[in-house]
Amino acid sequence: MKELAINGGEPVFKKKIGYGHQYIDDADIQAVVDVLKSDFLTTGPKIDEAEAKLCEITGAKHAVLIANGTAALHAAAFAAEIGPGDEVITTPITFAASANCAFYCGGRPVFADIVPETYNIDPEDIERKITEKTRAVVAVDFTGQAVEVDRIREICDRHHLIFIEDAAHSLGTTYDGKPVGALADMTEFSFHPVKTCTSGEGGAVTTNDDDLYKRLLLFRTHGITRAQDWMDKPSEGGWYYQQVVLGYNYRMTDMQAALLSSQLDKLEMFATRRKELVKRYDKAFKAVPEIIIQKEIPQSDTVRHLYIIQLNTEMLKCGRREVFDALQAEGVGVNVHYIPVYAFPYYQRLGYKMGSCPNAEKLYERIISIPLFYSMTDEDQDRVVEAVKKVIDYYRK
Repeated sequence: MKELAINGGEPVFKKKIGYGHQYIDDADIQAVVDVLKSDFLTTGPKIDEAEAKLCEITGAKHAVLIANGTAALHAAAFAAEIGPGDEVITTPITFAASANCAFYCGGRPVFADIVPETYNIDPEDIERKITEKTRAVVAVDFTGQAVEVDRIREICDRHHLIFIEDAAHSLGTTYDGKPVGALADMTEFSFHPVKTCTSGEGGAVTTNDDDLYKRLLLFRTHGITRAQDWMDKPSEGGWYYQQVVLGYNYRMTDMQAALLSSQLDKLEMFATRRKELVKRYDKAFKAVPEIIIQKEIPQSDTVRHLYIIQLNTEMLKCGRREVFDALQAEGVGVNVHYIPVYAFPYYQRLGYKMGSCPNAEKLYERIISIPLFYSMTDEDQDRVVEAVKKVIDYYRK
């Protein structure tokens, strides 16, 4: 819809603004430079430092840094002992890795629908989807809002399931005053550049369970250990190690861990600004009936990773595609999060069917992610709002 920008004069943004962007300051740069000048480039003291900070932030007993968020989900599925024949319940409104992690371990994802107002997985549908094959639940804190932890915890405990919280979006969020990270059996984080804190690429799993912690550590290092109490026979000397399970090289470098550690020092600053921006968006769009705002459960004090507008398409003379293209023409780098996972050709070839999660499918057809990041100025945000309202006005019935 390039014509819309032409008809309305110049586009709102001459240089496109992205939907997300990292914030890197001199302290972050210096932290990485210090590592480059040190004795360790890969696994070294900065790993321990960043893991300790994650434990302090989340209240978890253990934190395991891993190469990326997808690898962290793989590690969590391994630690949960997902295997052939096992089912893992998750949401279709997520990045594919939340479901793929079941396949990585030989299991199979099963999709539960979402709550239409909050966009998070519906605990009632989780319960409906449980079978004798169900081993775990991967509940995604979509956009940063915590899932209904208490309800999901109760369901998992009653059915003897492993509760994995996919908190890739929700670092800094609290649930009933408790930080996300120590509420589930395992919690996965992502530190991709568009997330609240970044390590470039990176992920982590936190847990309070000693046995799960051991399995996570082994999995990220080829299943290899030098710990005598993890071996099946005495050490032969200082060089000696054993591979006790099949693992992967999922280690994070010290360079990445140094960047993450520096970023974690700014988490409160990042969280405060993101909350301010979300409040400003909510206020701006509250009086626009063509836009539906995501609702938040009272238990979640959310640090939002994404800000999503849902279009009330019944009030527009177009669909989502036209609004999306028009916003791009106005210089707003919008995106869509997410295509329902089971809609992908890979899943369709495996027998997954459209229509299995109608709330999720309806939501997908109406949502657009608009810019939200720490360094976004009030002026930037006001111009995004201007562009959204301009496009809505153009397509209003």
